[in-house]
Amino acid sequence: MKATILFAEDDHNLGYMTKEGLEDAGFAVQWYQNGEEAWRAFNGQDLCLIDIMMPRMDGFTLAQKIREKDDATPILFLTAKSQEEDRLRGFEIGGDDYISKPFSMQELVFRLRVFLKRNPGQSEKSSNLSFGNCAFHSANLELNVGGHKHALTQREGDLLLLLLRHRDELVKREEILVKIWGANDYFMGRSLDVFISRLRKYMKDDPSVEIKNHHGVGFVLAVRK
Repeated sequence: MKATILFAEDDHNLGYMTKEGLEDAGFAVQWYQNGEEAWRAFNGQDLCLIDIMMPRMDGFTLAQKIREKDDATPILFLTAKSQEEDRLRGFEIGGDDYISKPFSMQELVFRLRVFLKRNPGQSEKSSNLSFGNCAFHSANLELNVGGHKHALTQREGDLLLLLLRHRDELVKREEILVKIWGANDYFMGRSLDVFISRLRKYMKDDPSVEIKNHHGVGFVLAVRK
């Protein structure tokens, strides 16, 4: 079955070429030219590809509304904006990644496939991990903290799983960035910090669990017994 992409882009030429390219790559693409139409059409698609600058509802607002309804569907921003604060705002809203215009179709398809993959080789044991008063079900990206459930995004889940696999050990920033973000650079490092903050927020009610920051080096997911 083809993965379904909710695609919001107001530029007709770019939208048409992107839709054609993604369909040629095997995706089912639902293209809308403003945020309001895309919001009305959102209904459990596999991934959202959202331009930031759109009429009637901008991409940040659209992503925020999607996150209020659905915590898990990957959201990738498609944007010509290069300012760091705009990109960080997207991550804080709940976006998983961004791709800057102009982009190559090959790069876009690669990014989408990264988020759509589903860890087929995981065993049942590795997909159900308990720590402190928390339990993480990686197969369905669900984090249970003292009975309260959080639906994680794909990137949040990937980050938490990596830290759990190295529980009580220092995981270096560059290792995290290369394995999950695919690159080790300044901006990706800033986005990593945003995702760490989001995980800390989810687990703040469990005093036995802490994500420790070794400044400039990496992070440790520490669990007190």
